[in-house]
Amino acid sequence: MSPVIDVLEADFANPAHAAALLALMEVYARDPMGGGQGLSAFTRAHLVDALARRPSAHGILAFAAAEPAGLAICLEGFSTFACRPLLNVHDLVVAARFRRQGVGRRLLQRAELIARRLGCCKLTLEVLEGNGAAQAAYRTAGFRPYQLDPSMGGAQFWEKQLPEEG
Repeated sequence: MSPVIDVLEADFANPAHAAALLALMEVYARDPMGGGQGLSAFTRAHLVDALARRPSAHGILAFAAAEPAGLAICLEGFSTFACRPLLNVHDLVVAARFRRQGVGRRLLQRAELIARRLGCCKLTLEVLEGNGAAQAAYRTAGFRPYQLDPSMGGAQFWEKQLPEEG
């Protein structure tokens, strides 16, 4: 029998929520899909406070009883084409023992509720090419690869790392 899963918006000032967020981010960071290395000491010490200072940051937690089961960190952006906000699901993690129980689906549903409340035009996320399970879940939830003009192909998510100054 699957445990009852509660999904709620995180309160970054709540110590239990902060601990759950950090624990789940550590699970994600150590997974090959998150890079395979744990969070840095700096990130562990500052992440929750940094998120709390950003009104555009939204955390969603899933709990099975008091056990952290899943997390989504969403960050508000802006669509210049639609002239409306958008919500990016920046991090999504489900603890291994709670996978395939609908936790990810429920986190995405809550993200959509937040996006609708904010008047967003869309939800966005990125997914690794090799993460077929996540891609299937995202397709089931209504996500599709992004493209403007099919003749130009699909969008790619690129990055440029910036070293810390100081």
